[in-house]
Amino acid sequence: MSPELLTLLLFGCLIALLLMGFPVAFTLGGLSIVFGYFAFGFEFFNLLPMRVFGIMTNYVLIAVPLFVFMGTMLEKSGIAERLLDTMSLLLGRLKGGLALSVVVVGALLGATTGVVGATVTTMGLLSLPTMLKRGFSKTLSTGTIAAAGTLGQLVPPSVVMVLLGSVMNVSVGDMFAAAIVPSAILVTSYLIYIYIIALIKPEQAPPIQAEELAYFWRQGAFMRIFRAFILPAFLVVAVLGSIYAGIATPTEAAAVGALAATILTALEKKLTWSVVVDVCKQTTFLTSMVFIILVGATAFGLVFRGIGGDDVLVHLIERSNLSPKLFLAFVLIGIFIAGAFIDFIEITFIFVPVIMPLLVKYEFNLIWVGMLITVCLQTSFLTPPFGFTLFYLKGVAPPEISTGDVYRGVVPFITLQLFVVALLLLFPELLAVIPTGARR
Repeated sequence: MSPELLTLLLFGCLIALLLMGFPVAFTLGGLSIVFGYFAFGFEFFNLLPMRVFGIMTNYVLIAVPLFVFMGTMLEKSGIAERLLDTMSLLLGRLKGGLALSVVVVGALLGATTGVVGATVTTMGLLSLPTMLKRGFSKTLSTGTIAAAGTLGQLVPPSVVMVLLGSVMNVSVGDMFAAAIVPSAILVTSYLIYIYIIALIKPEQAPPIQAEELAYFWRQGAFMRIFRAFILPAFLVVAVLGSIYAGIATPTEAAAVGALAATILTALEKKLTWSVVVDVCKQTTFLTSMVFIILVGATAFGLVFRGIGGDDVLVHLIERSNLSPKLFLAFVLIGIFIAGAFIDFIEITFIFVPVIMPLLVKYEFNLIWVGMLITVCLQTSFLTPPFGFTLFYLKGVAPPEISTGDVYRGVVPFITLQLFVVALLLLFPELLAVIPTGARR
């Protein structure tokens, strides 16, 4: 059978089985075993263990469970609740101040947790009832919380960038440095959009009442502000500071963050044995899910390259005469569409290895491409019908919030994310913070 036909059959079976609802990890692994046996015979079973062992010895991937542990532990500390409450009162005089505070806190939590489920759930439980009570519209409230909760995928440290850096074979530290500009642009665009809505339609985003603000400033406001910001700042400095200062690698910084989050939880007197057990269980569950998919995707990649699928793809693109940027635009569109149906982990481990030979052939700056893919992957959490953030938020929302409210609320923020992707695609020089050694 020709490589073209084998590649088409492989992807056809993959899409069919995924649409039938089979688990991604076992679909990838099962198909790889079947196609690997028929393509290479028993020799395939000698190759596969070596590839899997390569994952087990990948030092960078140790950061995944450590960052997950850090975010889950921080969620238990109660720091997010105090930070959100204090920030909303600080910005209370502004129109839409409560919504603006949700975005700022989402960015701060993204720099300390990076776990979308924990951030969205926490902010949904704390902010959504308050926003509705104070007269905010349902769509603006749900959209703001959902969008702010996903900022942890772009604001470093980010599990997405750790996985992408490993798959693309680029420095995770350079990815973190390059993410500063895109994350700042995205946060700023969220703030501007909310403020404009508050100016045009003040009934959708009213300010906090003057009496409540006056009481806040009378009752030890400065001490509350200090307590609210000093602990998250300590964690950000411990993790990102150690990376940017060259003291620690991202993996080592993840260990520092896990320890620091545990210390902060202890300082808040929330560190109990049941909390430790719960955090370890959640970390094990999420890490196991990531790595079993990675094993399946590695097997799939071995078969795909073994049957000549990467060569087929390269020849197909060459015959289409696409310019490099147009090819990249089609890739990003494909990732965006796929994000509406499957998780960012599957996209990272299935799509990215397939396009890597073409990215290298076109001599793209892989850090720049990594940032574009990261922002596109962030939209996968918001895009209906299967955006995970939408499910997290609906699960903790009051009964009066419908699924339609959540879906309509995220549309403007998805548009803003796509705007940032277009901006980075057209103006790669925006990533001026990329270290020289990372350029390709």
